[in-house]
Amino acid sequence: MTPTCVYDSYWRFAAERQEMYLRRLRGEPAPWTNNPILRAHRFTNVFRASDRVSQYLIREVQYREDRPQAPMELFFRTILFKIFNRISTWELLERELGPLSWQSSDLNRISTILDDAIARGERVYSAAYIMPPPALGHARKHANHLELISKMMNDGLSAAVQRSSSLASVYELLKPYPGLGPFLAFQYAIDLNYSDFLEHGEDDFVVAGPGALDGIAKCFSDVGGRSPNDVIMEMVDRQEAEFERRGLKFGGLFGRRLQPIDCQNLFCEISKYARVAHPEVQGRSGRIRIKQSFSPETRPLRDPMFPPRWGLTPPPAEHANLHPHEQLRLWA
Repeated sequence: MTPTCVYDSYWRFAAERQEMYLRRLRGEPAPWTNNPILRAHRFTNVFRASDRVSQYLIREVQYREDRPQAPMELFFRTILFKIFNRISTWELLERELGPLSWQSSDLNRISTILDDAIARGERVYSAAYIMPPPALGHARKHANHLELISKMMNDGLSAAVQRSSSLASVYELLKPYPGLGPFLAFQYAIDLNYSDFLEHGEDDFVVAGPGALDGIAKCFSDVGGRSPNDVIMEMVDRQEAEFERRGLKFGGLFGRRLQPIDCQNLFCEISKYARVAHPEVQGRSGRIRIKQSFSPETRPLRDPMFPPRWGLTPPPAEHANLHPHEQLRLWA
């Protein structure tokens, strides 16, 4: 593969953006970085599971002990949350209906609540993903998505997912459903796999989304015939060597290496970052500016929560300034 100057920025961005997360987690004051682009613009965390919405999904939707925990209910709750991908929408529904479950929820009632919210001028969908409405016979987008969830549940998809043998097989089960397509099917497979009714690894499967394709095109002038998914897997394989070569501190997520989903997301983020840092490098999208500006929150981050089977534990404060390789040894 033939790298461009953006390839070097890929690794430097990853190291500095992760350091921003760790500095904030330690309670250090904003802005958490001297990088002017990172200070001015909003970028997701390096590790997908540490982002705000993923943290809410894990903590409040999937692992709350006072919420239904049967596999069918975890599937329903995860898909319902991720279809809208907006914390305020989930909290509105639970405020109106109580703990959400497939056994007790009336999808028509949910649709009416969302109708009323839209009439009040409230947004019910996140802007993170483009959510094409499935054509299932309803006039409103959210009603079609609720019909999609009903179809999944009545098809027995939750049981099929529970029987799946790999992350790739979860993806294949989701992909045929209307309105999803490859990118959303992969994202939802990752989300379902955070819950405790699945135990698949994330290390052997990835699907490159549109943003990642743009990032790959900016990082490499020639990929030597490799597919986008193969390029992402190569990033996973070479990560330690690339950080070490540049003298960058990178201890991962409390000892967890970058997974394919994280390297895929990094390509999305470097696509945006390069619009300012490397405007001369053309990608596929033709976009030239970063839409979202960064406004530091003063609230400290809660202690993060990750799927328990990952076995991740934040380091004690006295180890916070150790070299990442030494931190890895302590966390092992």
